[in-house]
Amino acid sequence: MRKSLATVLALFVLMVPMLAACGSAPTAPAATTAPAAAATDAPVATAAPTAEATAEVTAEATAEATAEATETTEAAPLRIALVTDLGKVNDGTFNQFAYEGAQKAADEFGLEFKYIETQAQSDYEKNIQTFVDEKFDVIITIGFLIQDATKAAAAANPDIIFIGIDQYYEPGTVTDNLIGIQFREDQSGFLAGALAAMMSESGTIAIVAGQEIPPVKKFKNGFDNGAMYVNPDINLLGVYLPSFIEPALGASTAEQFIGEGADVVFGAGGPSGSGGIKAAAEKGAFVIGVDQDEYVTTFVGGSAPGADKILTSAIKRVDVAVYDQLKAIVEGTFEGNGIALYEAANNGVGFAPYHDAESAIPDAVKARILEIQQALADGTLTTGVDPVSGDVDEATVPEAYPFQP
Repeated sequence: MRKSLATVLALFVLMVPMLAACGSAPTAPAATTAPAAAATDAPVATAAPTAEATAEVTAEATAEATAEATETTEAAPLRIALVTDLGKVNDGTFNQFAYEGAQKAADEFGLEFKYIETQAQSDYEKNIQTFVDEKFDVIITIGFLIQDATKAAAAANPDIIFIGIDQYYEPGTVTDNLIGIQFREDQSGFLAGALAAMMSESGTIAIVAGQEIPPVKKFKNGFDNGAMYVNPDINLLGVYLPSFIEPALGASTAEQFIGEGADVVFGAGGPSGSGGIKAAAEKGAFVIGVDQDEYVTTFVGGSAPGADKILTSAIKRVDVAVYDQLKAIVEGTFEGNGIALYEAANNGVGFAPYHDAESAIPDAVKARILEIQQALADGTLTTGVDPVSGDVDEATVPEAYPFQP
């Protein structure tokens, strides 16, 4: 099924007469104002003794009211809503990237936009239902953990389009009004691991990861495989944390890894991971962010302590994905019942600028990273990670190609 702006508007047009008849739609200007305008524009009615004249006036008034109602309805904006994963729209994670993509589309296409910041996993269904009850046309949900609630809501509400970030739906197994957005986190994680291994002087690097779910597993296993690709002797430390929103736990975990010899730390766990890299950078270790450019977010554009220690961030362009899907809905080209994949080949994943760490990274390291990125994009290099489950796929783990400084 394709659902376009035209479809939504057509539904609104059909609803206008019913709302007017019931007299229960104070927020629908077409239903409340169009009939009044038609009545005052019919002076002939007071001097029309014949049935023929009365019929003419009635027909003209009806046509005028319908035209005015249609014109007003066509001006009604598409209504889009966003339900975040745990966190906020300014938390420097994929929540913020999703918000920015939706806001860009709202500004560009004149859409009405609202959002709810999820406080607990138990709130997922309730938050989605809030926007269902408010008759939003498109609902965007963020994160793997909200996938089941999103799928159920899409099945129960076929007239609403659902966009699920970090959610996988086997094509042909879900309703046409639902699309899952998948990212090759394993590819951006692979780049992060390769960079970390080439920059490490101690020979030990670490990852502070979030909950053990497919997107995070892809980051972690990609990181490990990327590191071993350029240095098969690298010592890898890592842990999955029980929560994405405990920066203090992330910080203490990173400090523990530094105590075990890690001199480069990758944070891939939302605010928990951000807490880890912030603490590690302040201790003098190099760090790598995730999702967004954490030099801009976590390190406040270079003004926070340790900003010179963030090498880069493993980027996933959630903002682009959200914008792309909303644009497709507006233009009538949206296709659900499956997934949209963002990877190195279409610039859906990658790495952020080096910023203040630019001078600390040797040119040979930068060149090798670009080579790896290109090889991932053209398919000549695999990460050795299953792109759906995030598990290591031993059959596709690349043979080591050690870095020679």
